[in-house]
Amino acid sequence: MDPKRILLTGFAHRGSVSPARILRQDALLAAALLVVDVSVALVLDTDGRRPNGLGWPLLIAGHVPMVWRRRAPLVSFLALVACVGPYHALGFDHTAPLLVSMLGLFTVAVTGRPLRSALVGGGVIGIMLTVKFGQGTAEGAQALRVTGWIVAFLVLGVYARVHRQYVTSVVERAERAERTREEEARRRVAEERLRIARDLHDLLAHSITLIGVQTSVAAHVLAADPDRLDRTAVARALDDISETCRTARGELRTTLEVLRASEFGGDGRGSLPGLDGVPDLVAAARTAGATVETEVAVEAGDVPSAVGAAAYRIVQEALTNTVRHAGPDVTVRVDLRAEDWALHVTITDDGVGDAGGTPGFGLVGMRERARSVGGTLEAGVREEGGFGVSAVLPLGAGVPAQMSERDGVRDSGAARDPRAARDLEAVHDVGAVPASGPVPASGPVPASGPVPASDPGREPELERGESR
Repeated sequence: MDPKRILLTGFAHRGSVSPARILRQDALLAAALLVVDVSVALVLDTDGRRPNGLGWPLLIAGHVPMVWRRRAPLVSFLALVACVGPYHALGFDHTAPLLVSMLGLFTVAVTGRPLRSALVGGGVIGIMLTVKFGQGTAEGAQALRVTGWIVAFLVLGVYARVHRQYVTSVVERAERAERTREEEARRRVAEERLRIARDLHDLLAHSITLIGVQTSVAAHVLAADPDRLDRTAVARALDDISETCRTARGELRTTLEVLRASEFGGDGRGSLPGLDGVPDLVAAARTAGATVETEVAVEAGDVPSAVGAAAYRIVQEALTNTVRHAGPDVTVRVDLRAEDWALHVTITDDGVGDAGGTPGFGLVGMRERARSVGGTLEAGVREEGGFGVSAVLPLGAGVPAQMSERDGVRDSGAARDPRAARDLEAVHDVGAVPASGPVPASGPVPASGPVPASDPGREPELERGESR
């Protein structure tokens, strides 16, 4: 901030002072100094003769420039010197103009750079010595005393300038920190909303999809041939629906408890789902009528919890989309393997998707899960038919590519790939809800025909590539 601006407004936090108010303040100060200096000249000062008809106008005129001392510091001080110099040159050798002179010099020092202040001070000392020697009244003690006053006020002004600049910088840093805190608070609110939306989507979408499929199976069995009703199959489908509802309700309650604990100072993480929950996902997909093949070439304990949670959610969403959009008699393959310092997650199917659906959030959520641990995800229709999802999730430095119980290697997640170092802990937030797993299969549900699609009015079909 400009030093002149600092002086005009006082300290930085008083920047709302108007120029008119500053002018009034300086005018009152100049008038008060004039009263004091006139009193000194009339009553107190006995060092020199009192002003005469020429001295009084010069003494009074020397106070007028102080009205603009903060608007034009150097100009007002030069005008002051132009009045006080002749005043002393006429032989009025007393201290009456001292206060106004030192105030002008202080103002110059506060508003200018130290070099300018030093030059002005040197000039004033030179003028003072010239006047003294010209009058033949120069005394070493007096000259030293006046020089001391000049230097003292210059130093005081420079100190005030530096101090006010420091105050200004402190205020600016505080304001900048406050803006940063506000921006950080807004960012955290946005991230928290995204986390809640993602957790609720992951928890409920899978269960709701299963409920829809199981309800369709039960309705189809009831309507297919009432005379040859398979009551056992209907009861099994209804039991699966009931169990799925209980699981979804429990996971939703856990989600709310974790969010509430986070709000009231808890860590809000809970236990993370991991690769050990993938078999439950597979069982639930089989219950819904899909044929699922799995190949897991990695131990769940060998994968950092953050990476395992991301992989679990990706598999969960991919299987949900397959059950919902791939059509009947679909075959799904889930492949999990660790190689090249990363966990490779691949889910492919041979089904077909509904190309006329509305874009959703499933694919976006899977990509966010992968990015949260520094990984990447690709998804789309395969050339040979069906749909595929492929994710590469870094395991972190220090973890061998091929892990097994024989190697005895475990990674606590402390050492990680530099790209993902700052994001791995964040996955505890995005995957904070402990997953009790989808509904385990209680047995296959026979269906005498294709499963009818769920009511479009309740739940519109979405594109495979842009599922929920």
